[in-house]
Amino acid sequence: MKKRVRKPAAVRSDADIAALFHAHRMKQAQQSRILNMLAVEIRPGFVLDNKRAPDIRSALLDVYGEADGKPFFLPLNLLLGFMGAHEWHKKGVAVPQLGGSIHVPFGVFSPLRGEYLDLLAHAPSTGFQTAFDIGTGSGVLAAILAKQGIPSVIGTDTNPKAVACARANIARLGFEKQVEIRETDLFPEGFADLIVCNPPWLPAKPTSAVESALYDPESAMLAAFLRDAPKHLNPDGEIRLIISDLAEHLHLRPSDFLDKAFAQAGLRVADMMKTKPKHKKAANPSDPLAFARTRETTFLYRLKKA
Repeated sequence: MKKRVRKPAAVRSDADIAALFHAHRMKQAQQSRILNMLAVEIRPGFVLDNKRAPDIRSALLDVYGEADGKPFFLPLNLLLGFMGAHEWHKKGVAVPQLGGSIHVPFGVFSPLRGEYLDLLAHAPSTGFQTAFDIGTGSGVLAAILAKQGIPSVIGTDTNPKAVACARANIARLGFEKQVEIRETDLFPEGFADLIVCNPPWLPAKPTSAVESALYDPESAMLAAFLRDAPKHLNPDGEIRLIISDLAEHLHLRPSDFLDKAFAQAGLRVADMMKTKPKHKKAANPSDPLAFARTRETTFLYRLKKA
């Protein structure tokens, strides 16, 4: 069924790029609706009462927490996604920059793309005593900051699952004395020598909770971060923004958006690091968005008050 539904359509060379992106997302949503029409009954206690059915209890506990004792129907495609995510949660994602693994449950963004981690890991870290990681997600960037020797790191997120995930990863990696994870919107109280943010890269509307780590409607979170970060920065402090230019190549954001946002926030670019993505989609010619992905660059902007 998946192969039949996902057969790629021909891309017109004169197609409007932004419209093509939105059409691609709409097609993905339609495919998801079709695949979710086949559902299975989940019995009380998260039991799949079918012949030779696998044990799904742990996977559903990972997603829903404790069962309420009532049966319900769940799309088979979604169940398979939950089970796959649960296996990744147990196995973890190797992060060479940490010499360990990050474990991520369903509903939290997983750091499968490693190039942006390299950028932060190779950026200078001496002289910083305090750091904020805004939108910490799995806690991977907060952990890298702690690994670099910064004595006090605060990671923030609005997603309760992300907060719990980040706390577990920080504890697993042994950084509890250096890193505190808080559930709050954007900035904690106080000031920091270093403020880091890896915001959602594409200005589009998320269709699920996990997509909130990928899509930022009208770049609202990015704009709010840049506007308010200087207010939480110690004198001579630094802001590090990690972001891809994929939105520009998809014509979802003007090419001068960041320059204008930096200027409006009273920030200047002290230095910039960049790298090319190495993930599978970046080199997949059958991807409808390959024309943009092959040109994508990931940047780390080191910003200072102007």
